[in-house]
Amino acid sequence: HVQLLESGGGSVQAGGSLRLSCAASGITGSSGRCMGWFRQTPGQEREAVATIYTGGGSYYYSDAVKGRFTISQDKAKNTVYLQMDSTKPEDTALYYCAADRADGWNTLAGRIKACILTVDEENFASWGQGTQVTVS
Repeated sequence: HVQLLESGGGSVQAGGSLRLSCAASGITGSSGRCMGWFRQTPGQEREAVATIYTGGGSYYYSDAVKGRFTISQDKAKNTVYLQMDSTKPEDTALYYCAADRADGWNTLAGRIKACILTVDEENFASWGQGTQVTVS
């Protein structure tokens, strides 16, 4: 059973930085996993912010955060990070960490494609509780 615990949220002034952490437990398998950061504001649909395939380091960024946010991982700590720089008020949201489903993938290439190209939220089976980020 995968468990994800986010931390690092808070308030920051526009232009400032925050680093979110997602500590994962219960993840098995050596081929890697797709880990992602999503965000949601009241009344809006949840959107993908960044993803990383932990087996090879391939990643995706939404246009809204490209060049400002960086997703990374520490395999020894089973932790994925989201470094948020040059923050804007529109980055204010509840940020969720997610991990893709472990089974049902026909090929590794297909799984990586889903992680960094398609980025379909339906492929993410495990979610954290969320951490609030407020940029003012």
